[in-house]
Amino acid sequence: MPNDPARGDEPVVRHERDDARYVIRDPDSASLDAGSTAASPAGPAVAWAAPAPSARRRSGRALPIALIAVAALLLLALAAFATTLVIVSQQASGNPFRDRALFVDPDSSAARAATGSGTEEQQAAAARIAESPAAIWLTPERVRPGNASDVVADAVAQAKRAGALPVFVVYGITDRDCGGFSSGGLPSDDYLDWVEEIAAGLGERTSIVVLEPDSLALASECPDPDARTALVRSALERFTGTGAEVYLDGGHSAWLPAADMAELLRAAGVDEARGFATNVSNTQATDDEAAYAAEVSDALGGTHAIIDTSRNGAGPPADGQWCNAPDLALGDEAHALEDPVVDAVLWVKPPGESDGTCNGGPAAGIWWPEQAVELVANADRLTGGS
Repeated sequence: MPNDPARGDEPVVRHERDDARYVIRDPDSASLDAGSTAASPAGPAVAWAAPAPSARRRSGRALPIALIAVAALLLLALAAFATTLVIVSQQASGNPFRDRALFVDPDSSAARAATGSGTEEQQAAAARIAESPAAIWLTPERVRPGNASDVVADAVAQAKRAGALPVFVVYGITDRDCGGFSSGGLPSDDYLDWVEEIAAGLGERTSIVVLEPDSLALASECPDPDARTALVRSALERFTGTGAEVYLDGGHSAWLPAADMAELLRAAGVDEARGFATNVSNTQATDDEAAYAAEVSDALGGTHAIIDTSRNGAGPPADGQWCNAPDLALGDEAHALEDPVVDAVLWVKPPGESDGTCNGGPAAGIWWPEQAVELVANADRLTGGS
């Protein structure tokens, strides 16, 4: 895949920090040109038309009453039209990331490492990563069944106090990772009960949920692809009635063809979700992911996407490694986009957490200080930072 880490024409985004908040101010120049020809998913605005008045004519003293009735209808029509304009405007600007503060978890792995043991360089790298928002991963190992609702509700409450938007990753599907480095998960019935707990903890407050990374793109390598897709769909249904904006697994640009990914997403019920997430825990270049997302969206008739940029600052390795690949760099920090498909780029994978016991790393999800140092150092080298 093309490796183009030098993207000097990317928009400048101003970030204002307030305690646990990371405020996104999206300038007009922040549009992402991915070469997409996909139409906006919001579609054309439809004008509201008042019902035609009765054709029956009235005479004599009824005329003033008729005029009053017509005037009332006109007022109702204007009010309804104004309401329609508001609805259309909300649909056109429905990006859940726009002008929102993203929650910075004070208990993240990076935050704990910044004040824990380690060299001064390792603590500084951890502190640097901890300053930026990243998704909170919910796994059965970390957030146990029976306790998930309380854990999630607590995180949502913290985000509310900070006036921030929390981002969660739900990662506990049956036969997770199909026996790979992140293997595990819950039996299907237990899994859906666990997801229901998570949904209950989210409540009606707006949140972002990335549902089961790799689950769809990896389905063909699992024992029962159809059952896996159906399970993702059932999990998605558990978020109905919550305030969650859900993004399903969309693979990445160097994995499945866009048309194949679109079919998997359709089978998993993407039309009931906000859209899909690409590049989760991977390192493909943002421009490639944006073009890929536009292709997938077009094949689906129009939907939305987010792109994980946590470790793609240097692009993908030439040899295609993905598990704790060497020479990676932090990618762009979270910001919303004025794009018909891509809602935002953000750190879905927490930088500094291992992919698994590969290339010298600890178990999946465990903080790896040496990688954190490398990610920060390479990002500074590429951007001229310090």
